[in-house]
This record gives sequence, C-alpha cells and structure tokens, in this order.
Amino acid sequence: MKYKLTENKKVSCGIALYQIEALKDFRDIEKGDKGGYVEKENNLSQDGNAWVFGDARVSGNAWVFGDARVSGDAEVSGNAEVFGDAWVSGNARVFGNAEVFGNARVSGNARVFGNAEVSGNAWVSGNARVSGDAEVSGNARVSGNAEVSGRLKLLAGYFFGIRYQKEEIKYKEINEKSELIYKGEAKFGEEEDKPKNEIIIDGIKYRKIN
Repeated sequence: MKYKLTENKKVSCGIALYQIEALKDFRDIEKGDKGGYVEKENNLSQDGNAWVFGDARVSGNAWVFGDARVSGDAEVSGNAEVFGDAWVSGNARVFGNAEVFGNARVSGNARVFGNAEVSGNAWVSGNARVSGDAEVSGNARVSGNAEVSGRLKLLAGYFFGIRYQKEEIKYKEINEKSELIYKGEAKFGEEEDKPKNEIIIDGIKYRKIN
C-alpha cells in the first residue's frame, strides 16, 4: 500500500472525505506526506504514482490511477476517471462519465463532464466546458469561455471562445504580427505621439528647453 486514509476529514455536499497520507516514498512524494481528500480507497489507486494533492477531492465512483495527479481545489467525482499522466488542477471539475488521460491537462475553472474525453496532449483551461460525447485530443487547446459539446472531436488547434447566433467577430491590430480578437463594442485608448522633450503635468503640456 502506498497511502492510508487519515482521521482528518471534511464534508463536501454531504459526503465525508478523508485526507490521505503517504506510507512510502514515490515520485516526488515522501513517506508521511499528507495529500488531498478521497471518499474511499477505491477513488485512488494504491499502485502507480497517482496522487491527490492540496485540497483536491475525489469522490463517488471516480477513479484516479496510473501516474495521474489531481491538485489545487480540483474535484473529480461521479464515474469520472483520470489516468495516464493526466493532471487536473486549479478549480477544475471532472465528473459524470468523463475521462481525462494521456498527457492531458484540465485546469483553471474548466469543466469536463458527460461522456466527454480529454486525451493526448490536449489542454482544457480557463472557463472552458467540454461535455456530451465530445472528444478533445492530440495537441488541441480549449480555453477562455469556449464550449465543446455533442459529438464534436477536436484534434488540433486553439479554441478560446464561442460565437453566438453568428455575431460579428472583430479584429484590432496590435503589431505587424498580432491582432486582438473581440466581439461587441469595445473602446481602445492609444498613446499619442509626442516629442521626447515634452512632458504633461495635470493635463498641461510643458516643453523642456535644452
């Protein structure tokens, strides 16, 4: 056995969760280190290097195994599985029948649920939502307020927002290589070109005399 349930517990949504304690050294964990919280031993494998850190929580029939990590204030629940080298962190939530595996990362306030799968080198972050039977894999990135649902499969690319009812997408040039993408009304303030020997104090311009 690599860990035990301690008597230190917290109650989440009416469910008692117990803090874990390492019984031996493995990966970057040392014997005696305290981890996050699980409802029961069936939530975290006694084999491999999988671990729950910080205030992270695993409950229900959720299963964390392999070399997977769950950290921060993240929560894995329902029938969800996190395995391989996957990492769920921040305030992320993985629940339902969702699976996160491979080298996938789910972080920030992201939510992965339903029958969704996040795998490969995929990242889901920010306020992104992946649900239904959707699959995010390969080198795909889903971030910001993006929502991926239904049977959609994302294999590569960056996805960071949603376009609602064909609203206009606008672009603001930042420099020769970059543009800011936005929608709706926006205001931009630009610095005025002024002589190097000119200063402004309380709205009044003064010119330095050499």
